[in-house]
Amino acid sequence: MTQNNKNWLVKTGDFFFKWRNYVFPLIIAVLFISFPVPGEYFGYPKLEEWKDTLAIALILGGLAFRSLTIGWAYIKRGGMNKEVYADTLVRSGLFGVCRNPLYVGNMLVYAGVFVQHGHPVVVVTGIAIYTFIYIAIIAAEEHYLKNKFGAEYDRYCAEVPRWLPRFSKYRESIRGMNFSFLRSILKDYSTIFNAIFAMALVEVLEHYHFRPETYESTLKFSVGLLIWAAAMLMIVKYIKKTNNVKI
Repeated sequence: MTQNNKNWLVKTGDFFFKWRNYVFPLIIAVLFISFPVPGEYFGYPKLEEWKDTLAIALILGGLAFRSLTIGWAYIKRGGMNKEVYADTLVRSGLFGVCRNPLYVGNMLVYAGVFVQHGHPVVVVTGIAIYTFIYIAIIAAEEHYLKNKFGAEYDRYCAEVPRWLPRFSKYRESIRGMNFSFLRSILKDYSTIFNAIFAMALVEVLEHYHFRPETYESTLKFSVGLLIWAAAMLMIVKYIKKTNNVKI
């Protein structure tokens, strides 16, 4: 299949790759507006605590996986002119453990946000939609990489899984590399901020609908947290723009 002979899934992936920064938040907004955050589950308040614990674990796990990916081997994720592009085939770091570690991290974060919201339709529909979108985006990227790198990419696909990390290859894939925690923060802080924003929004909505006695305090805490997170985001953007720190 040449660059000019793309199937419907690859074309769909090209579309979402280009517009994902707009489509992703729009989907979340529509789901959150359409379905209220549940107050409790089947009369068991304990289920709410377990749900939140699972959500936080998924979100932190996804952010950590992204941090490891970027800290070991950073790649430009936006392509060129919002189209899939790559100068080289990156196989080191977590890209030697699975072929799409950043997307695995994203899926964990999004799944955590949907689980934290908790409405069954939001959880099932949200995860299903985002899974399909990433399947399509990966199809578009694989189409491009196959055409550009040929046999080298075929060998990479044969050795490294598309989705599920093969951690037995971790030590081999990072051998001789230096991890940059600073780079993992500076390059990915916007993702961290978005995760904080989504979690705070869900908490505010839940307390607004079902816990009015604690709504005001939750709102104040959430606003304070977001102000702090936004300030850190501005600092990170300033550092990146002025190149004051080598990463």
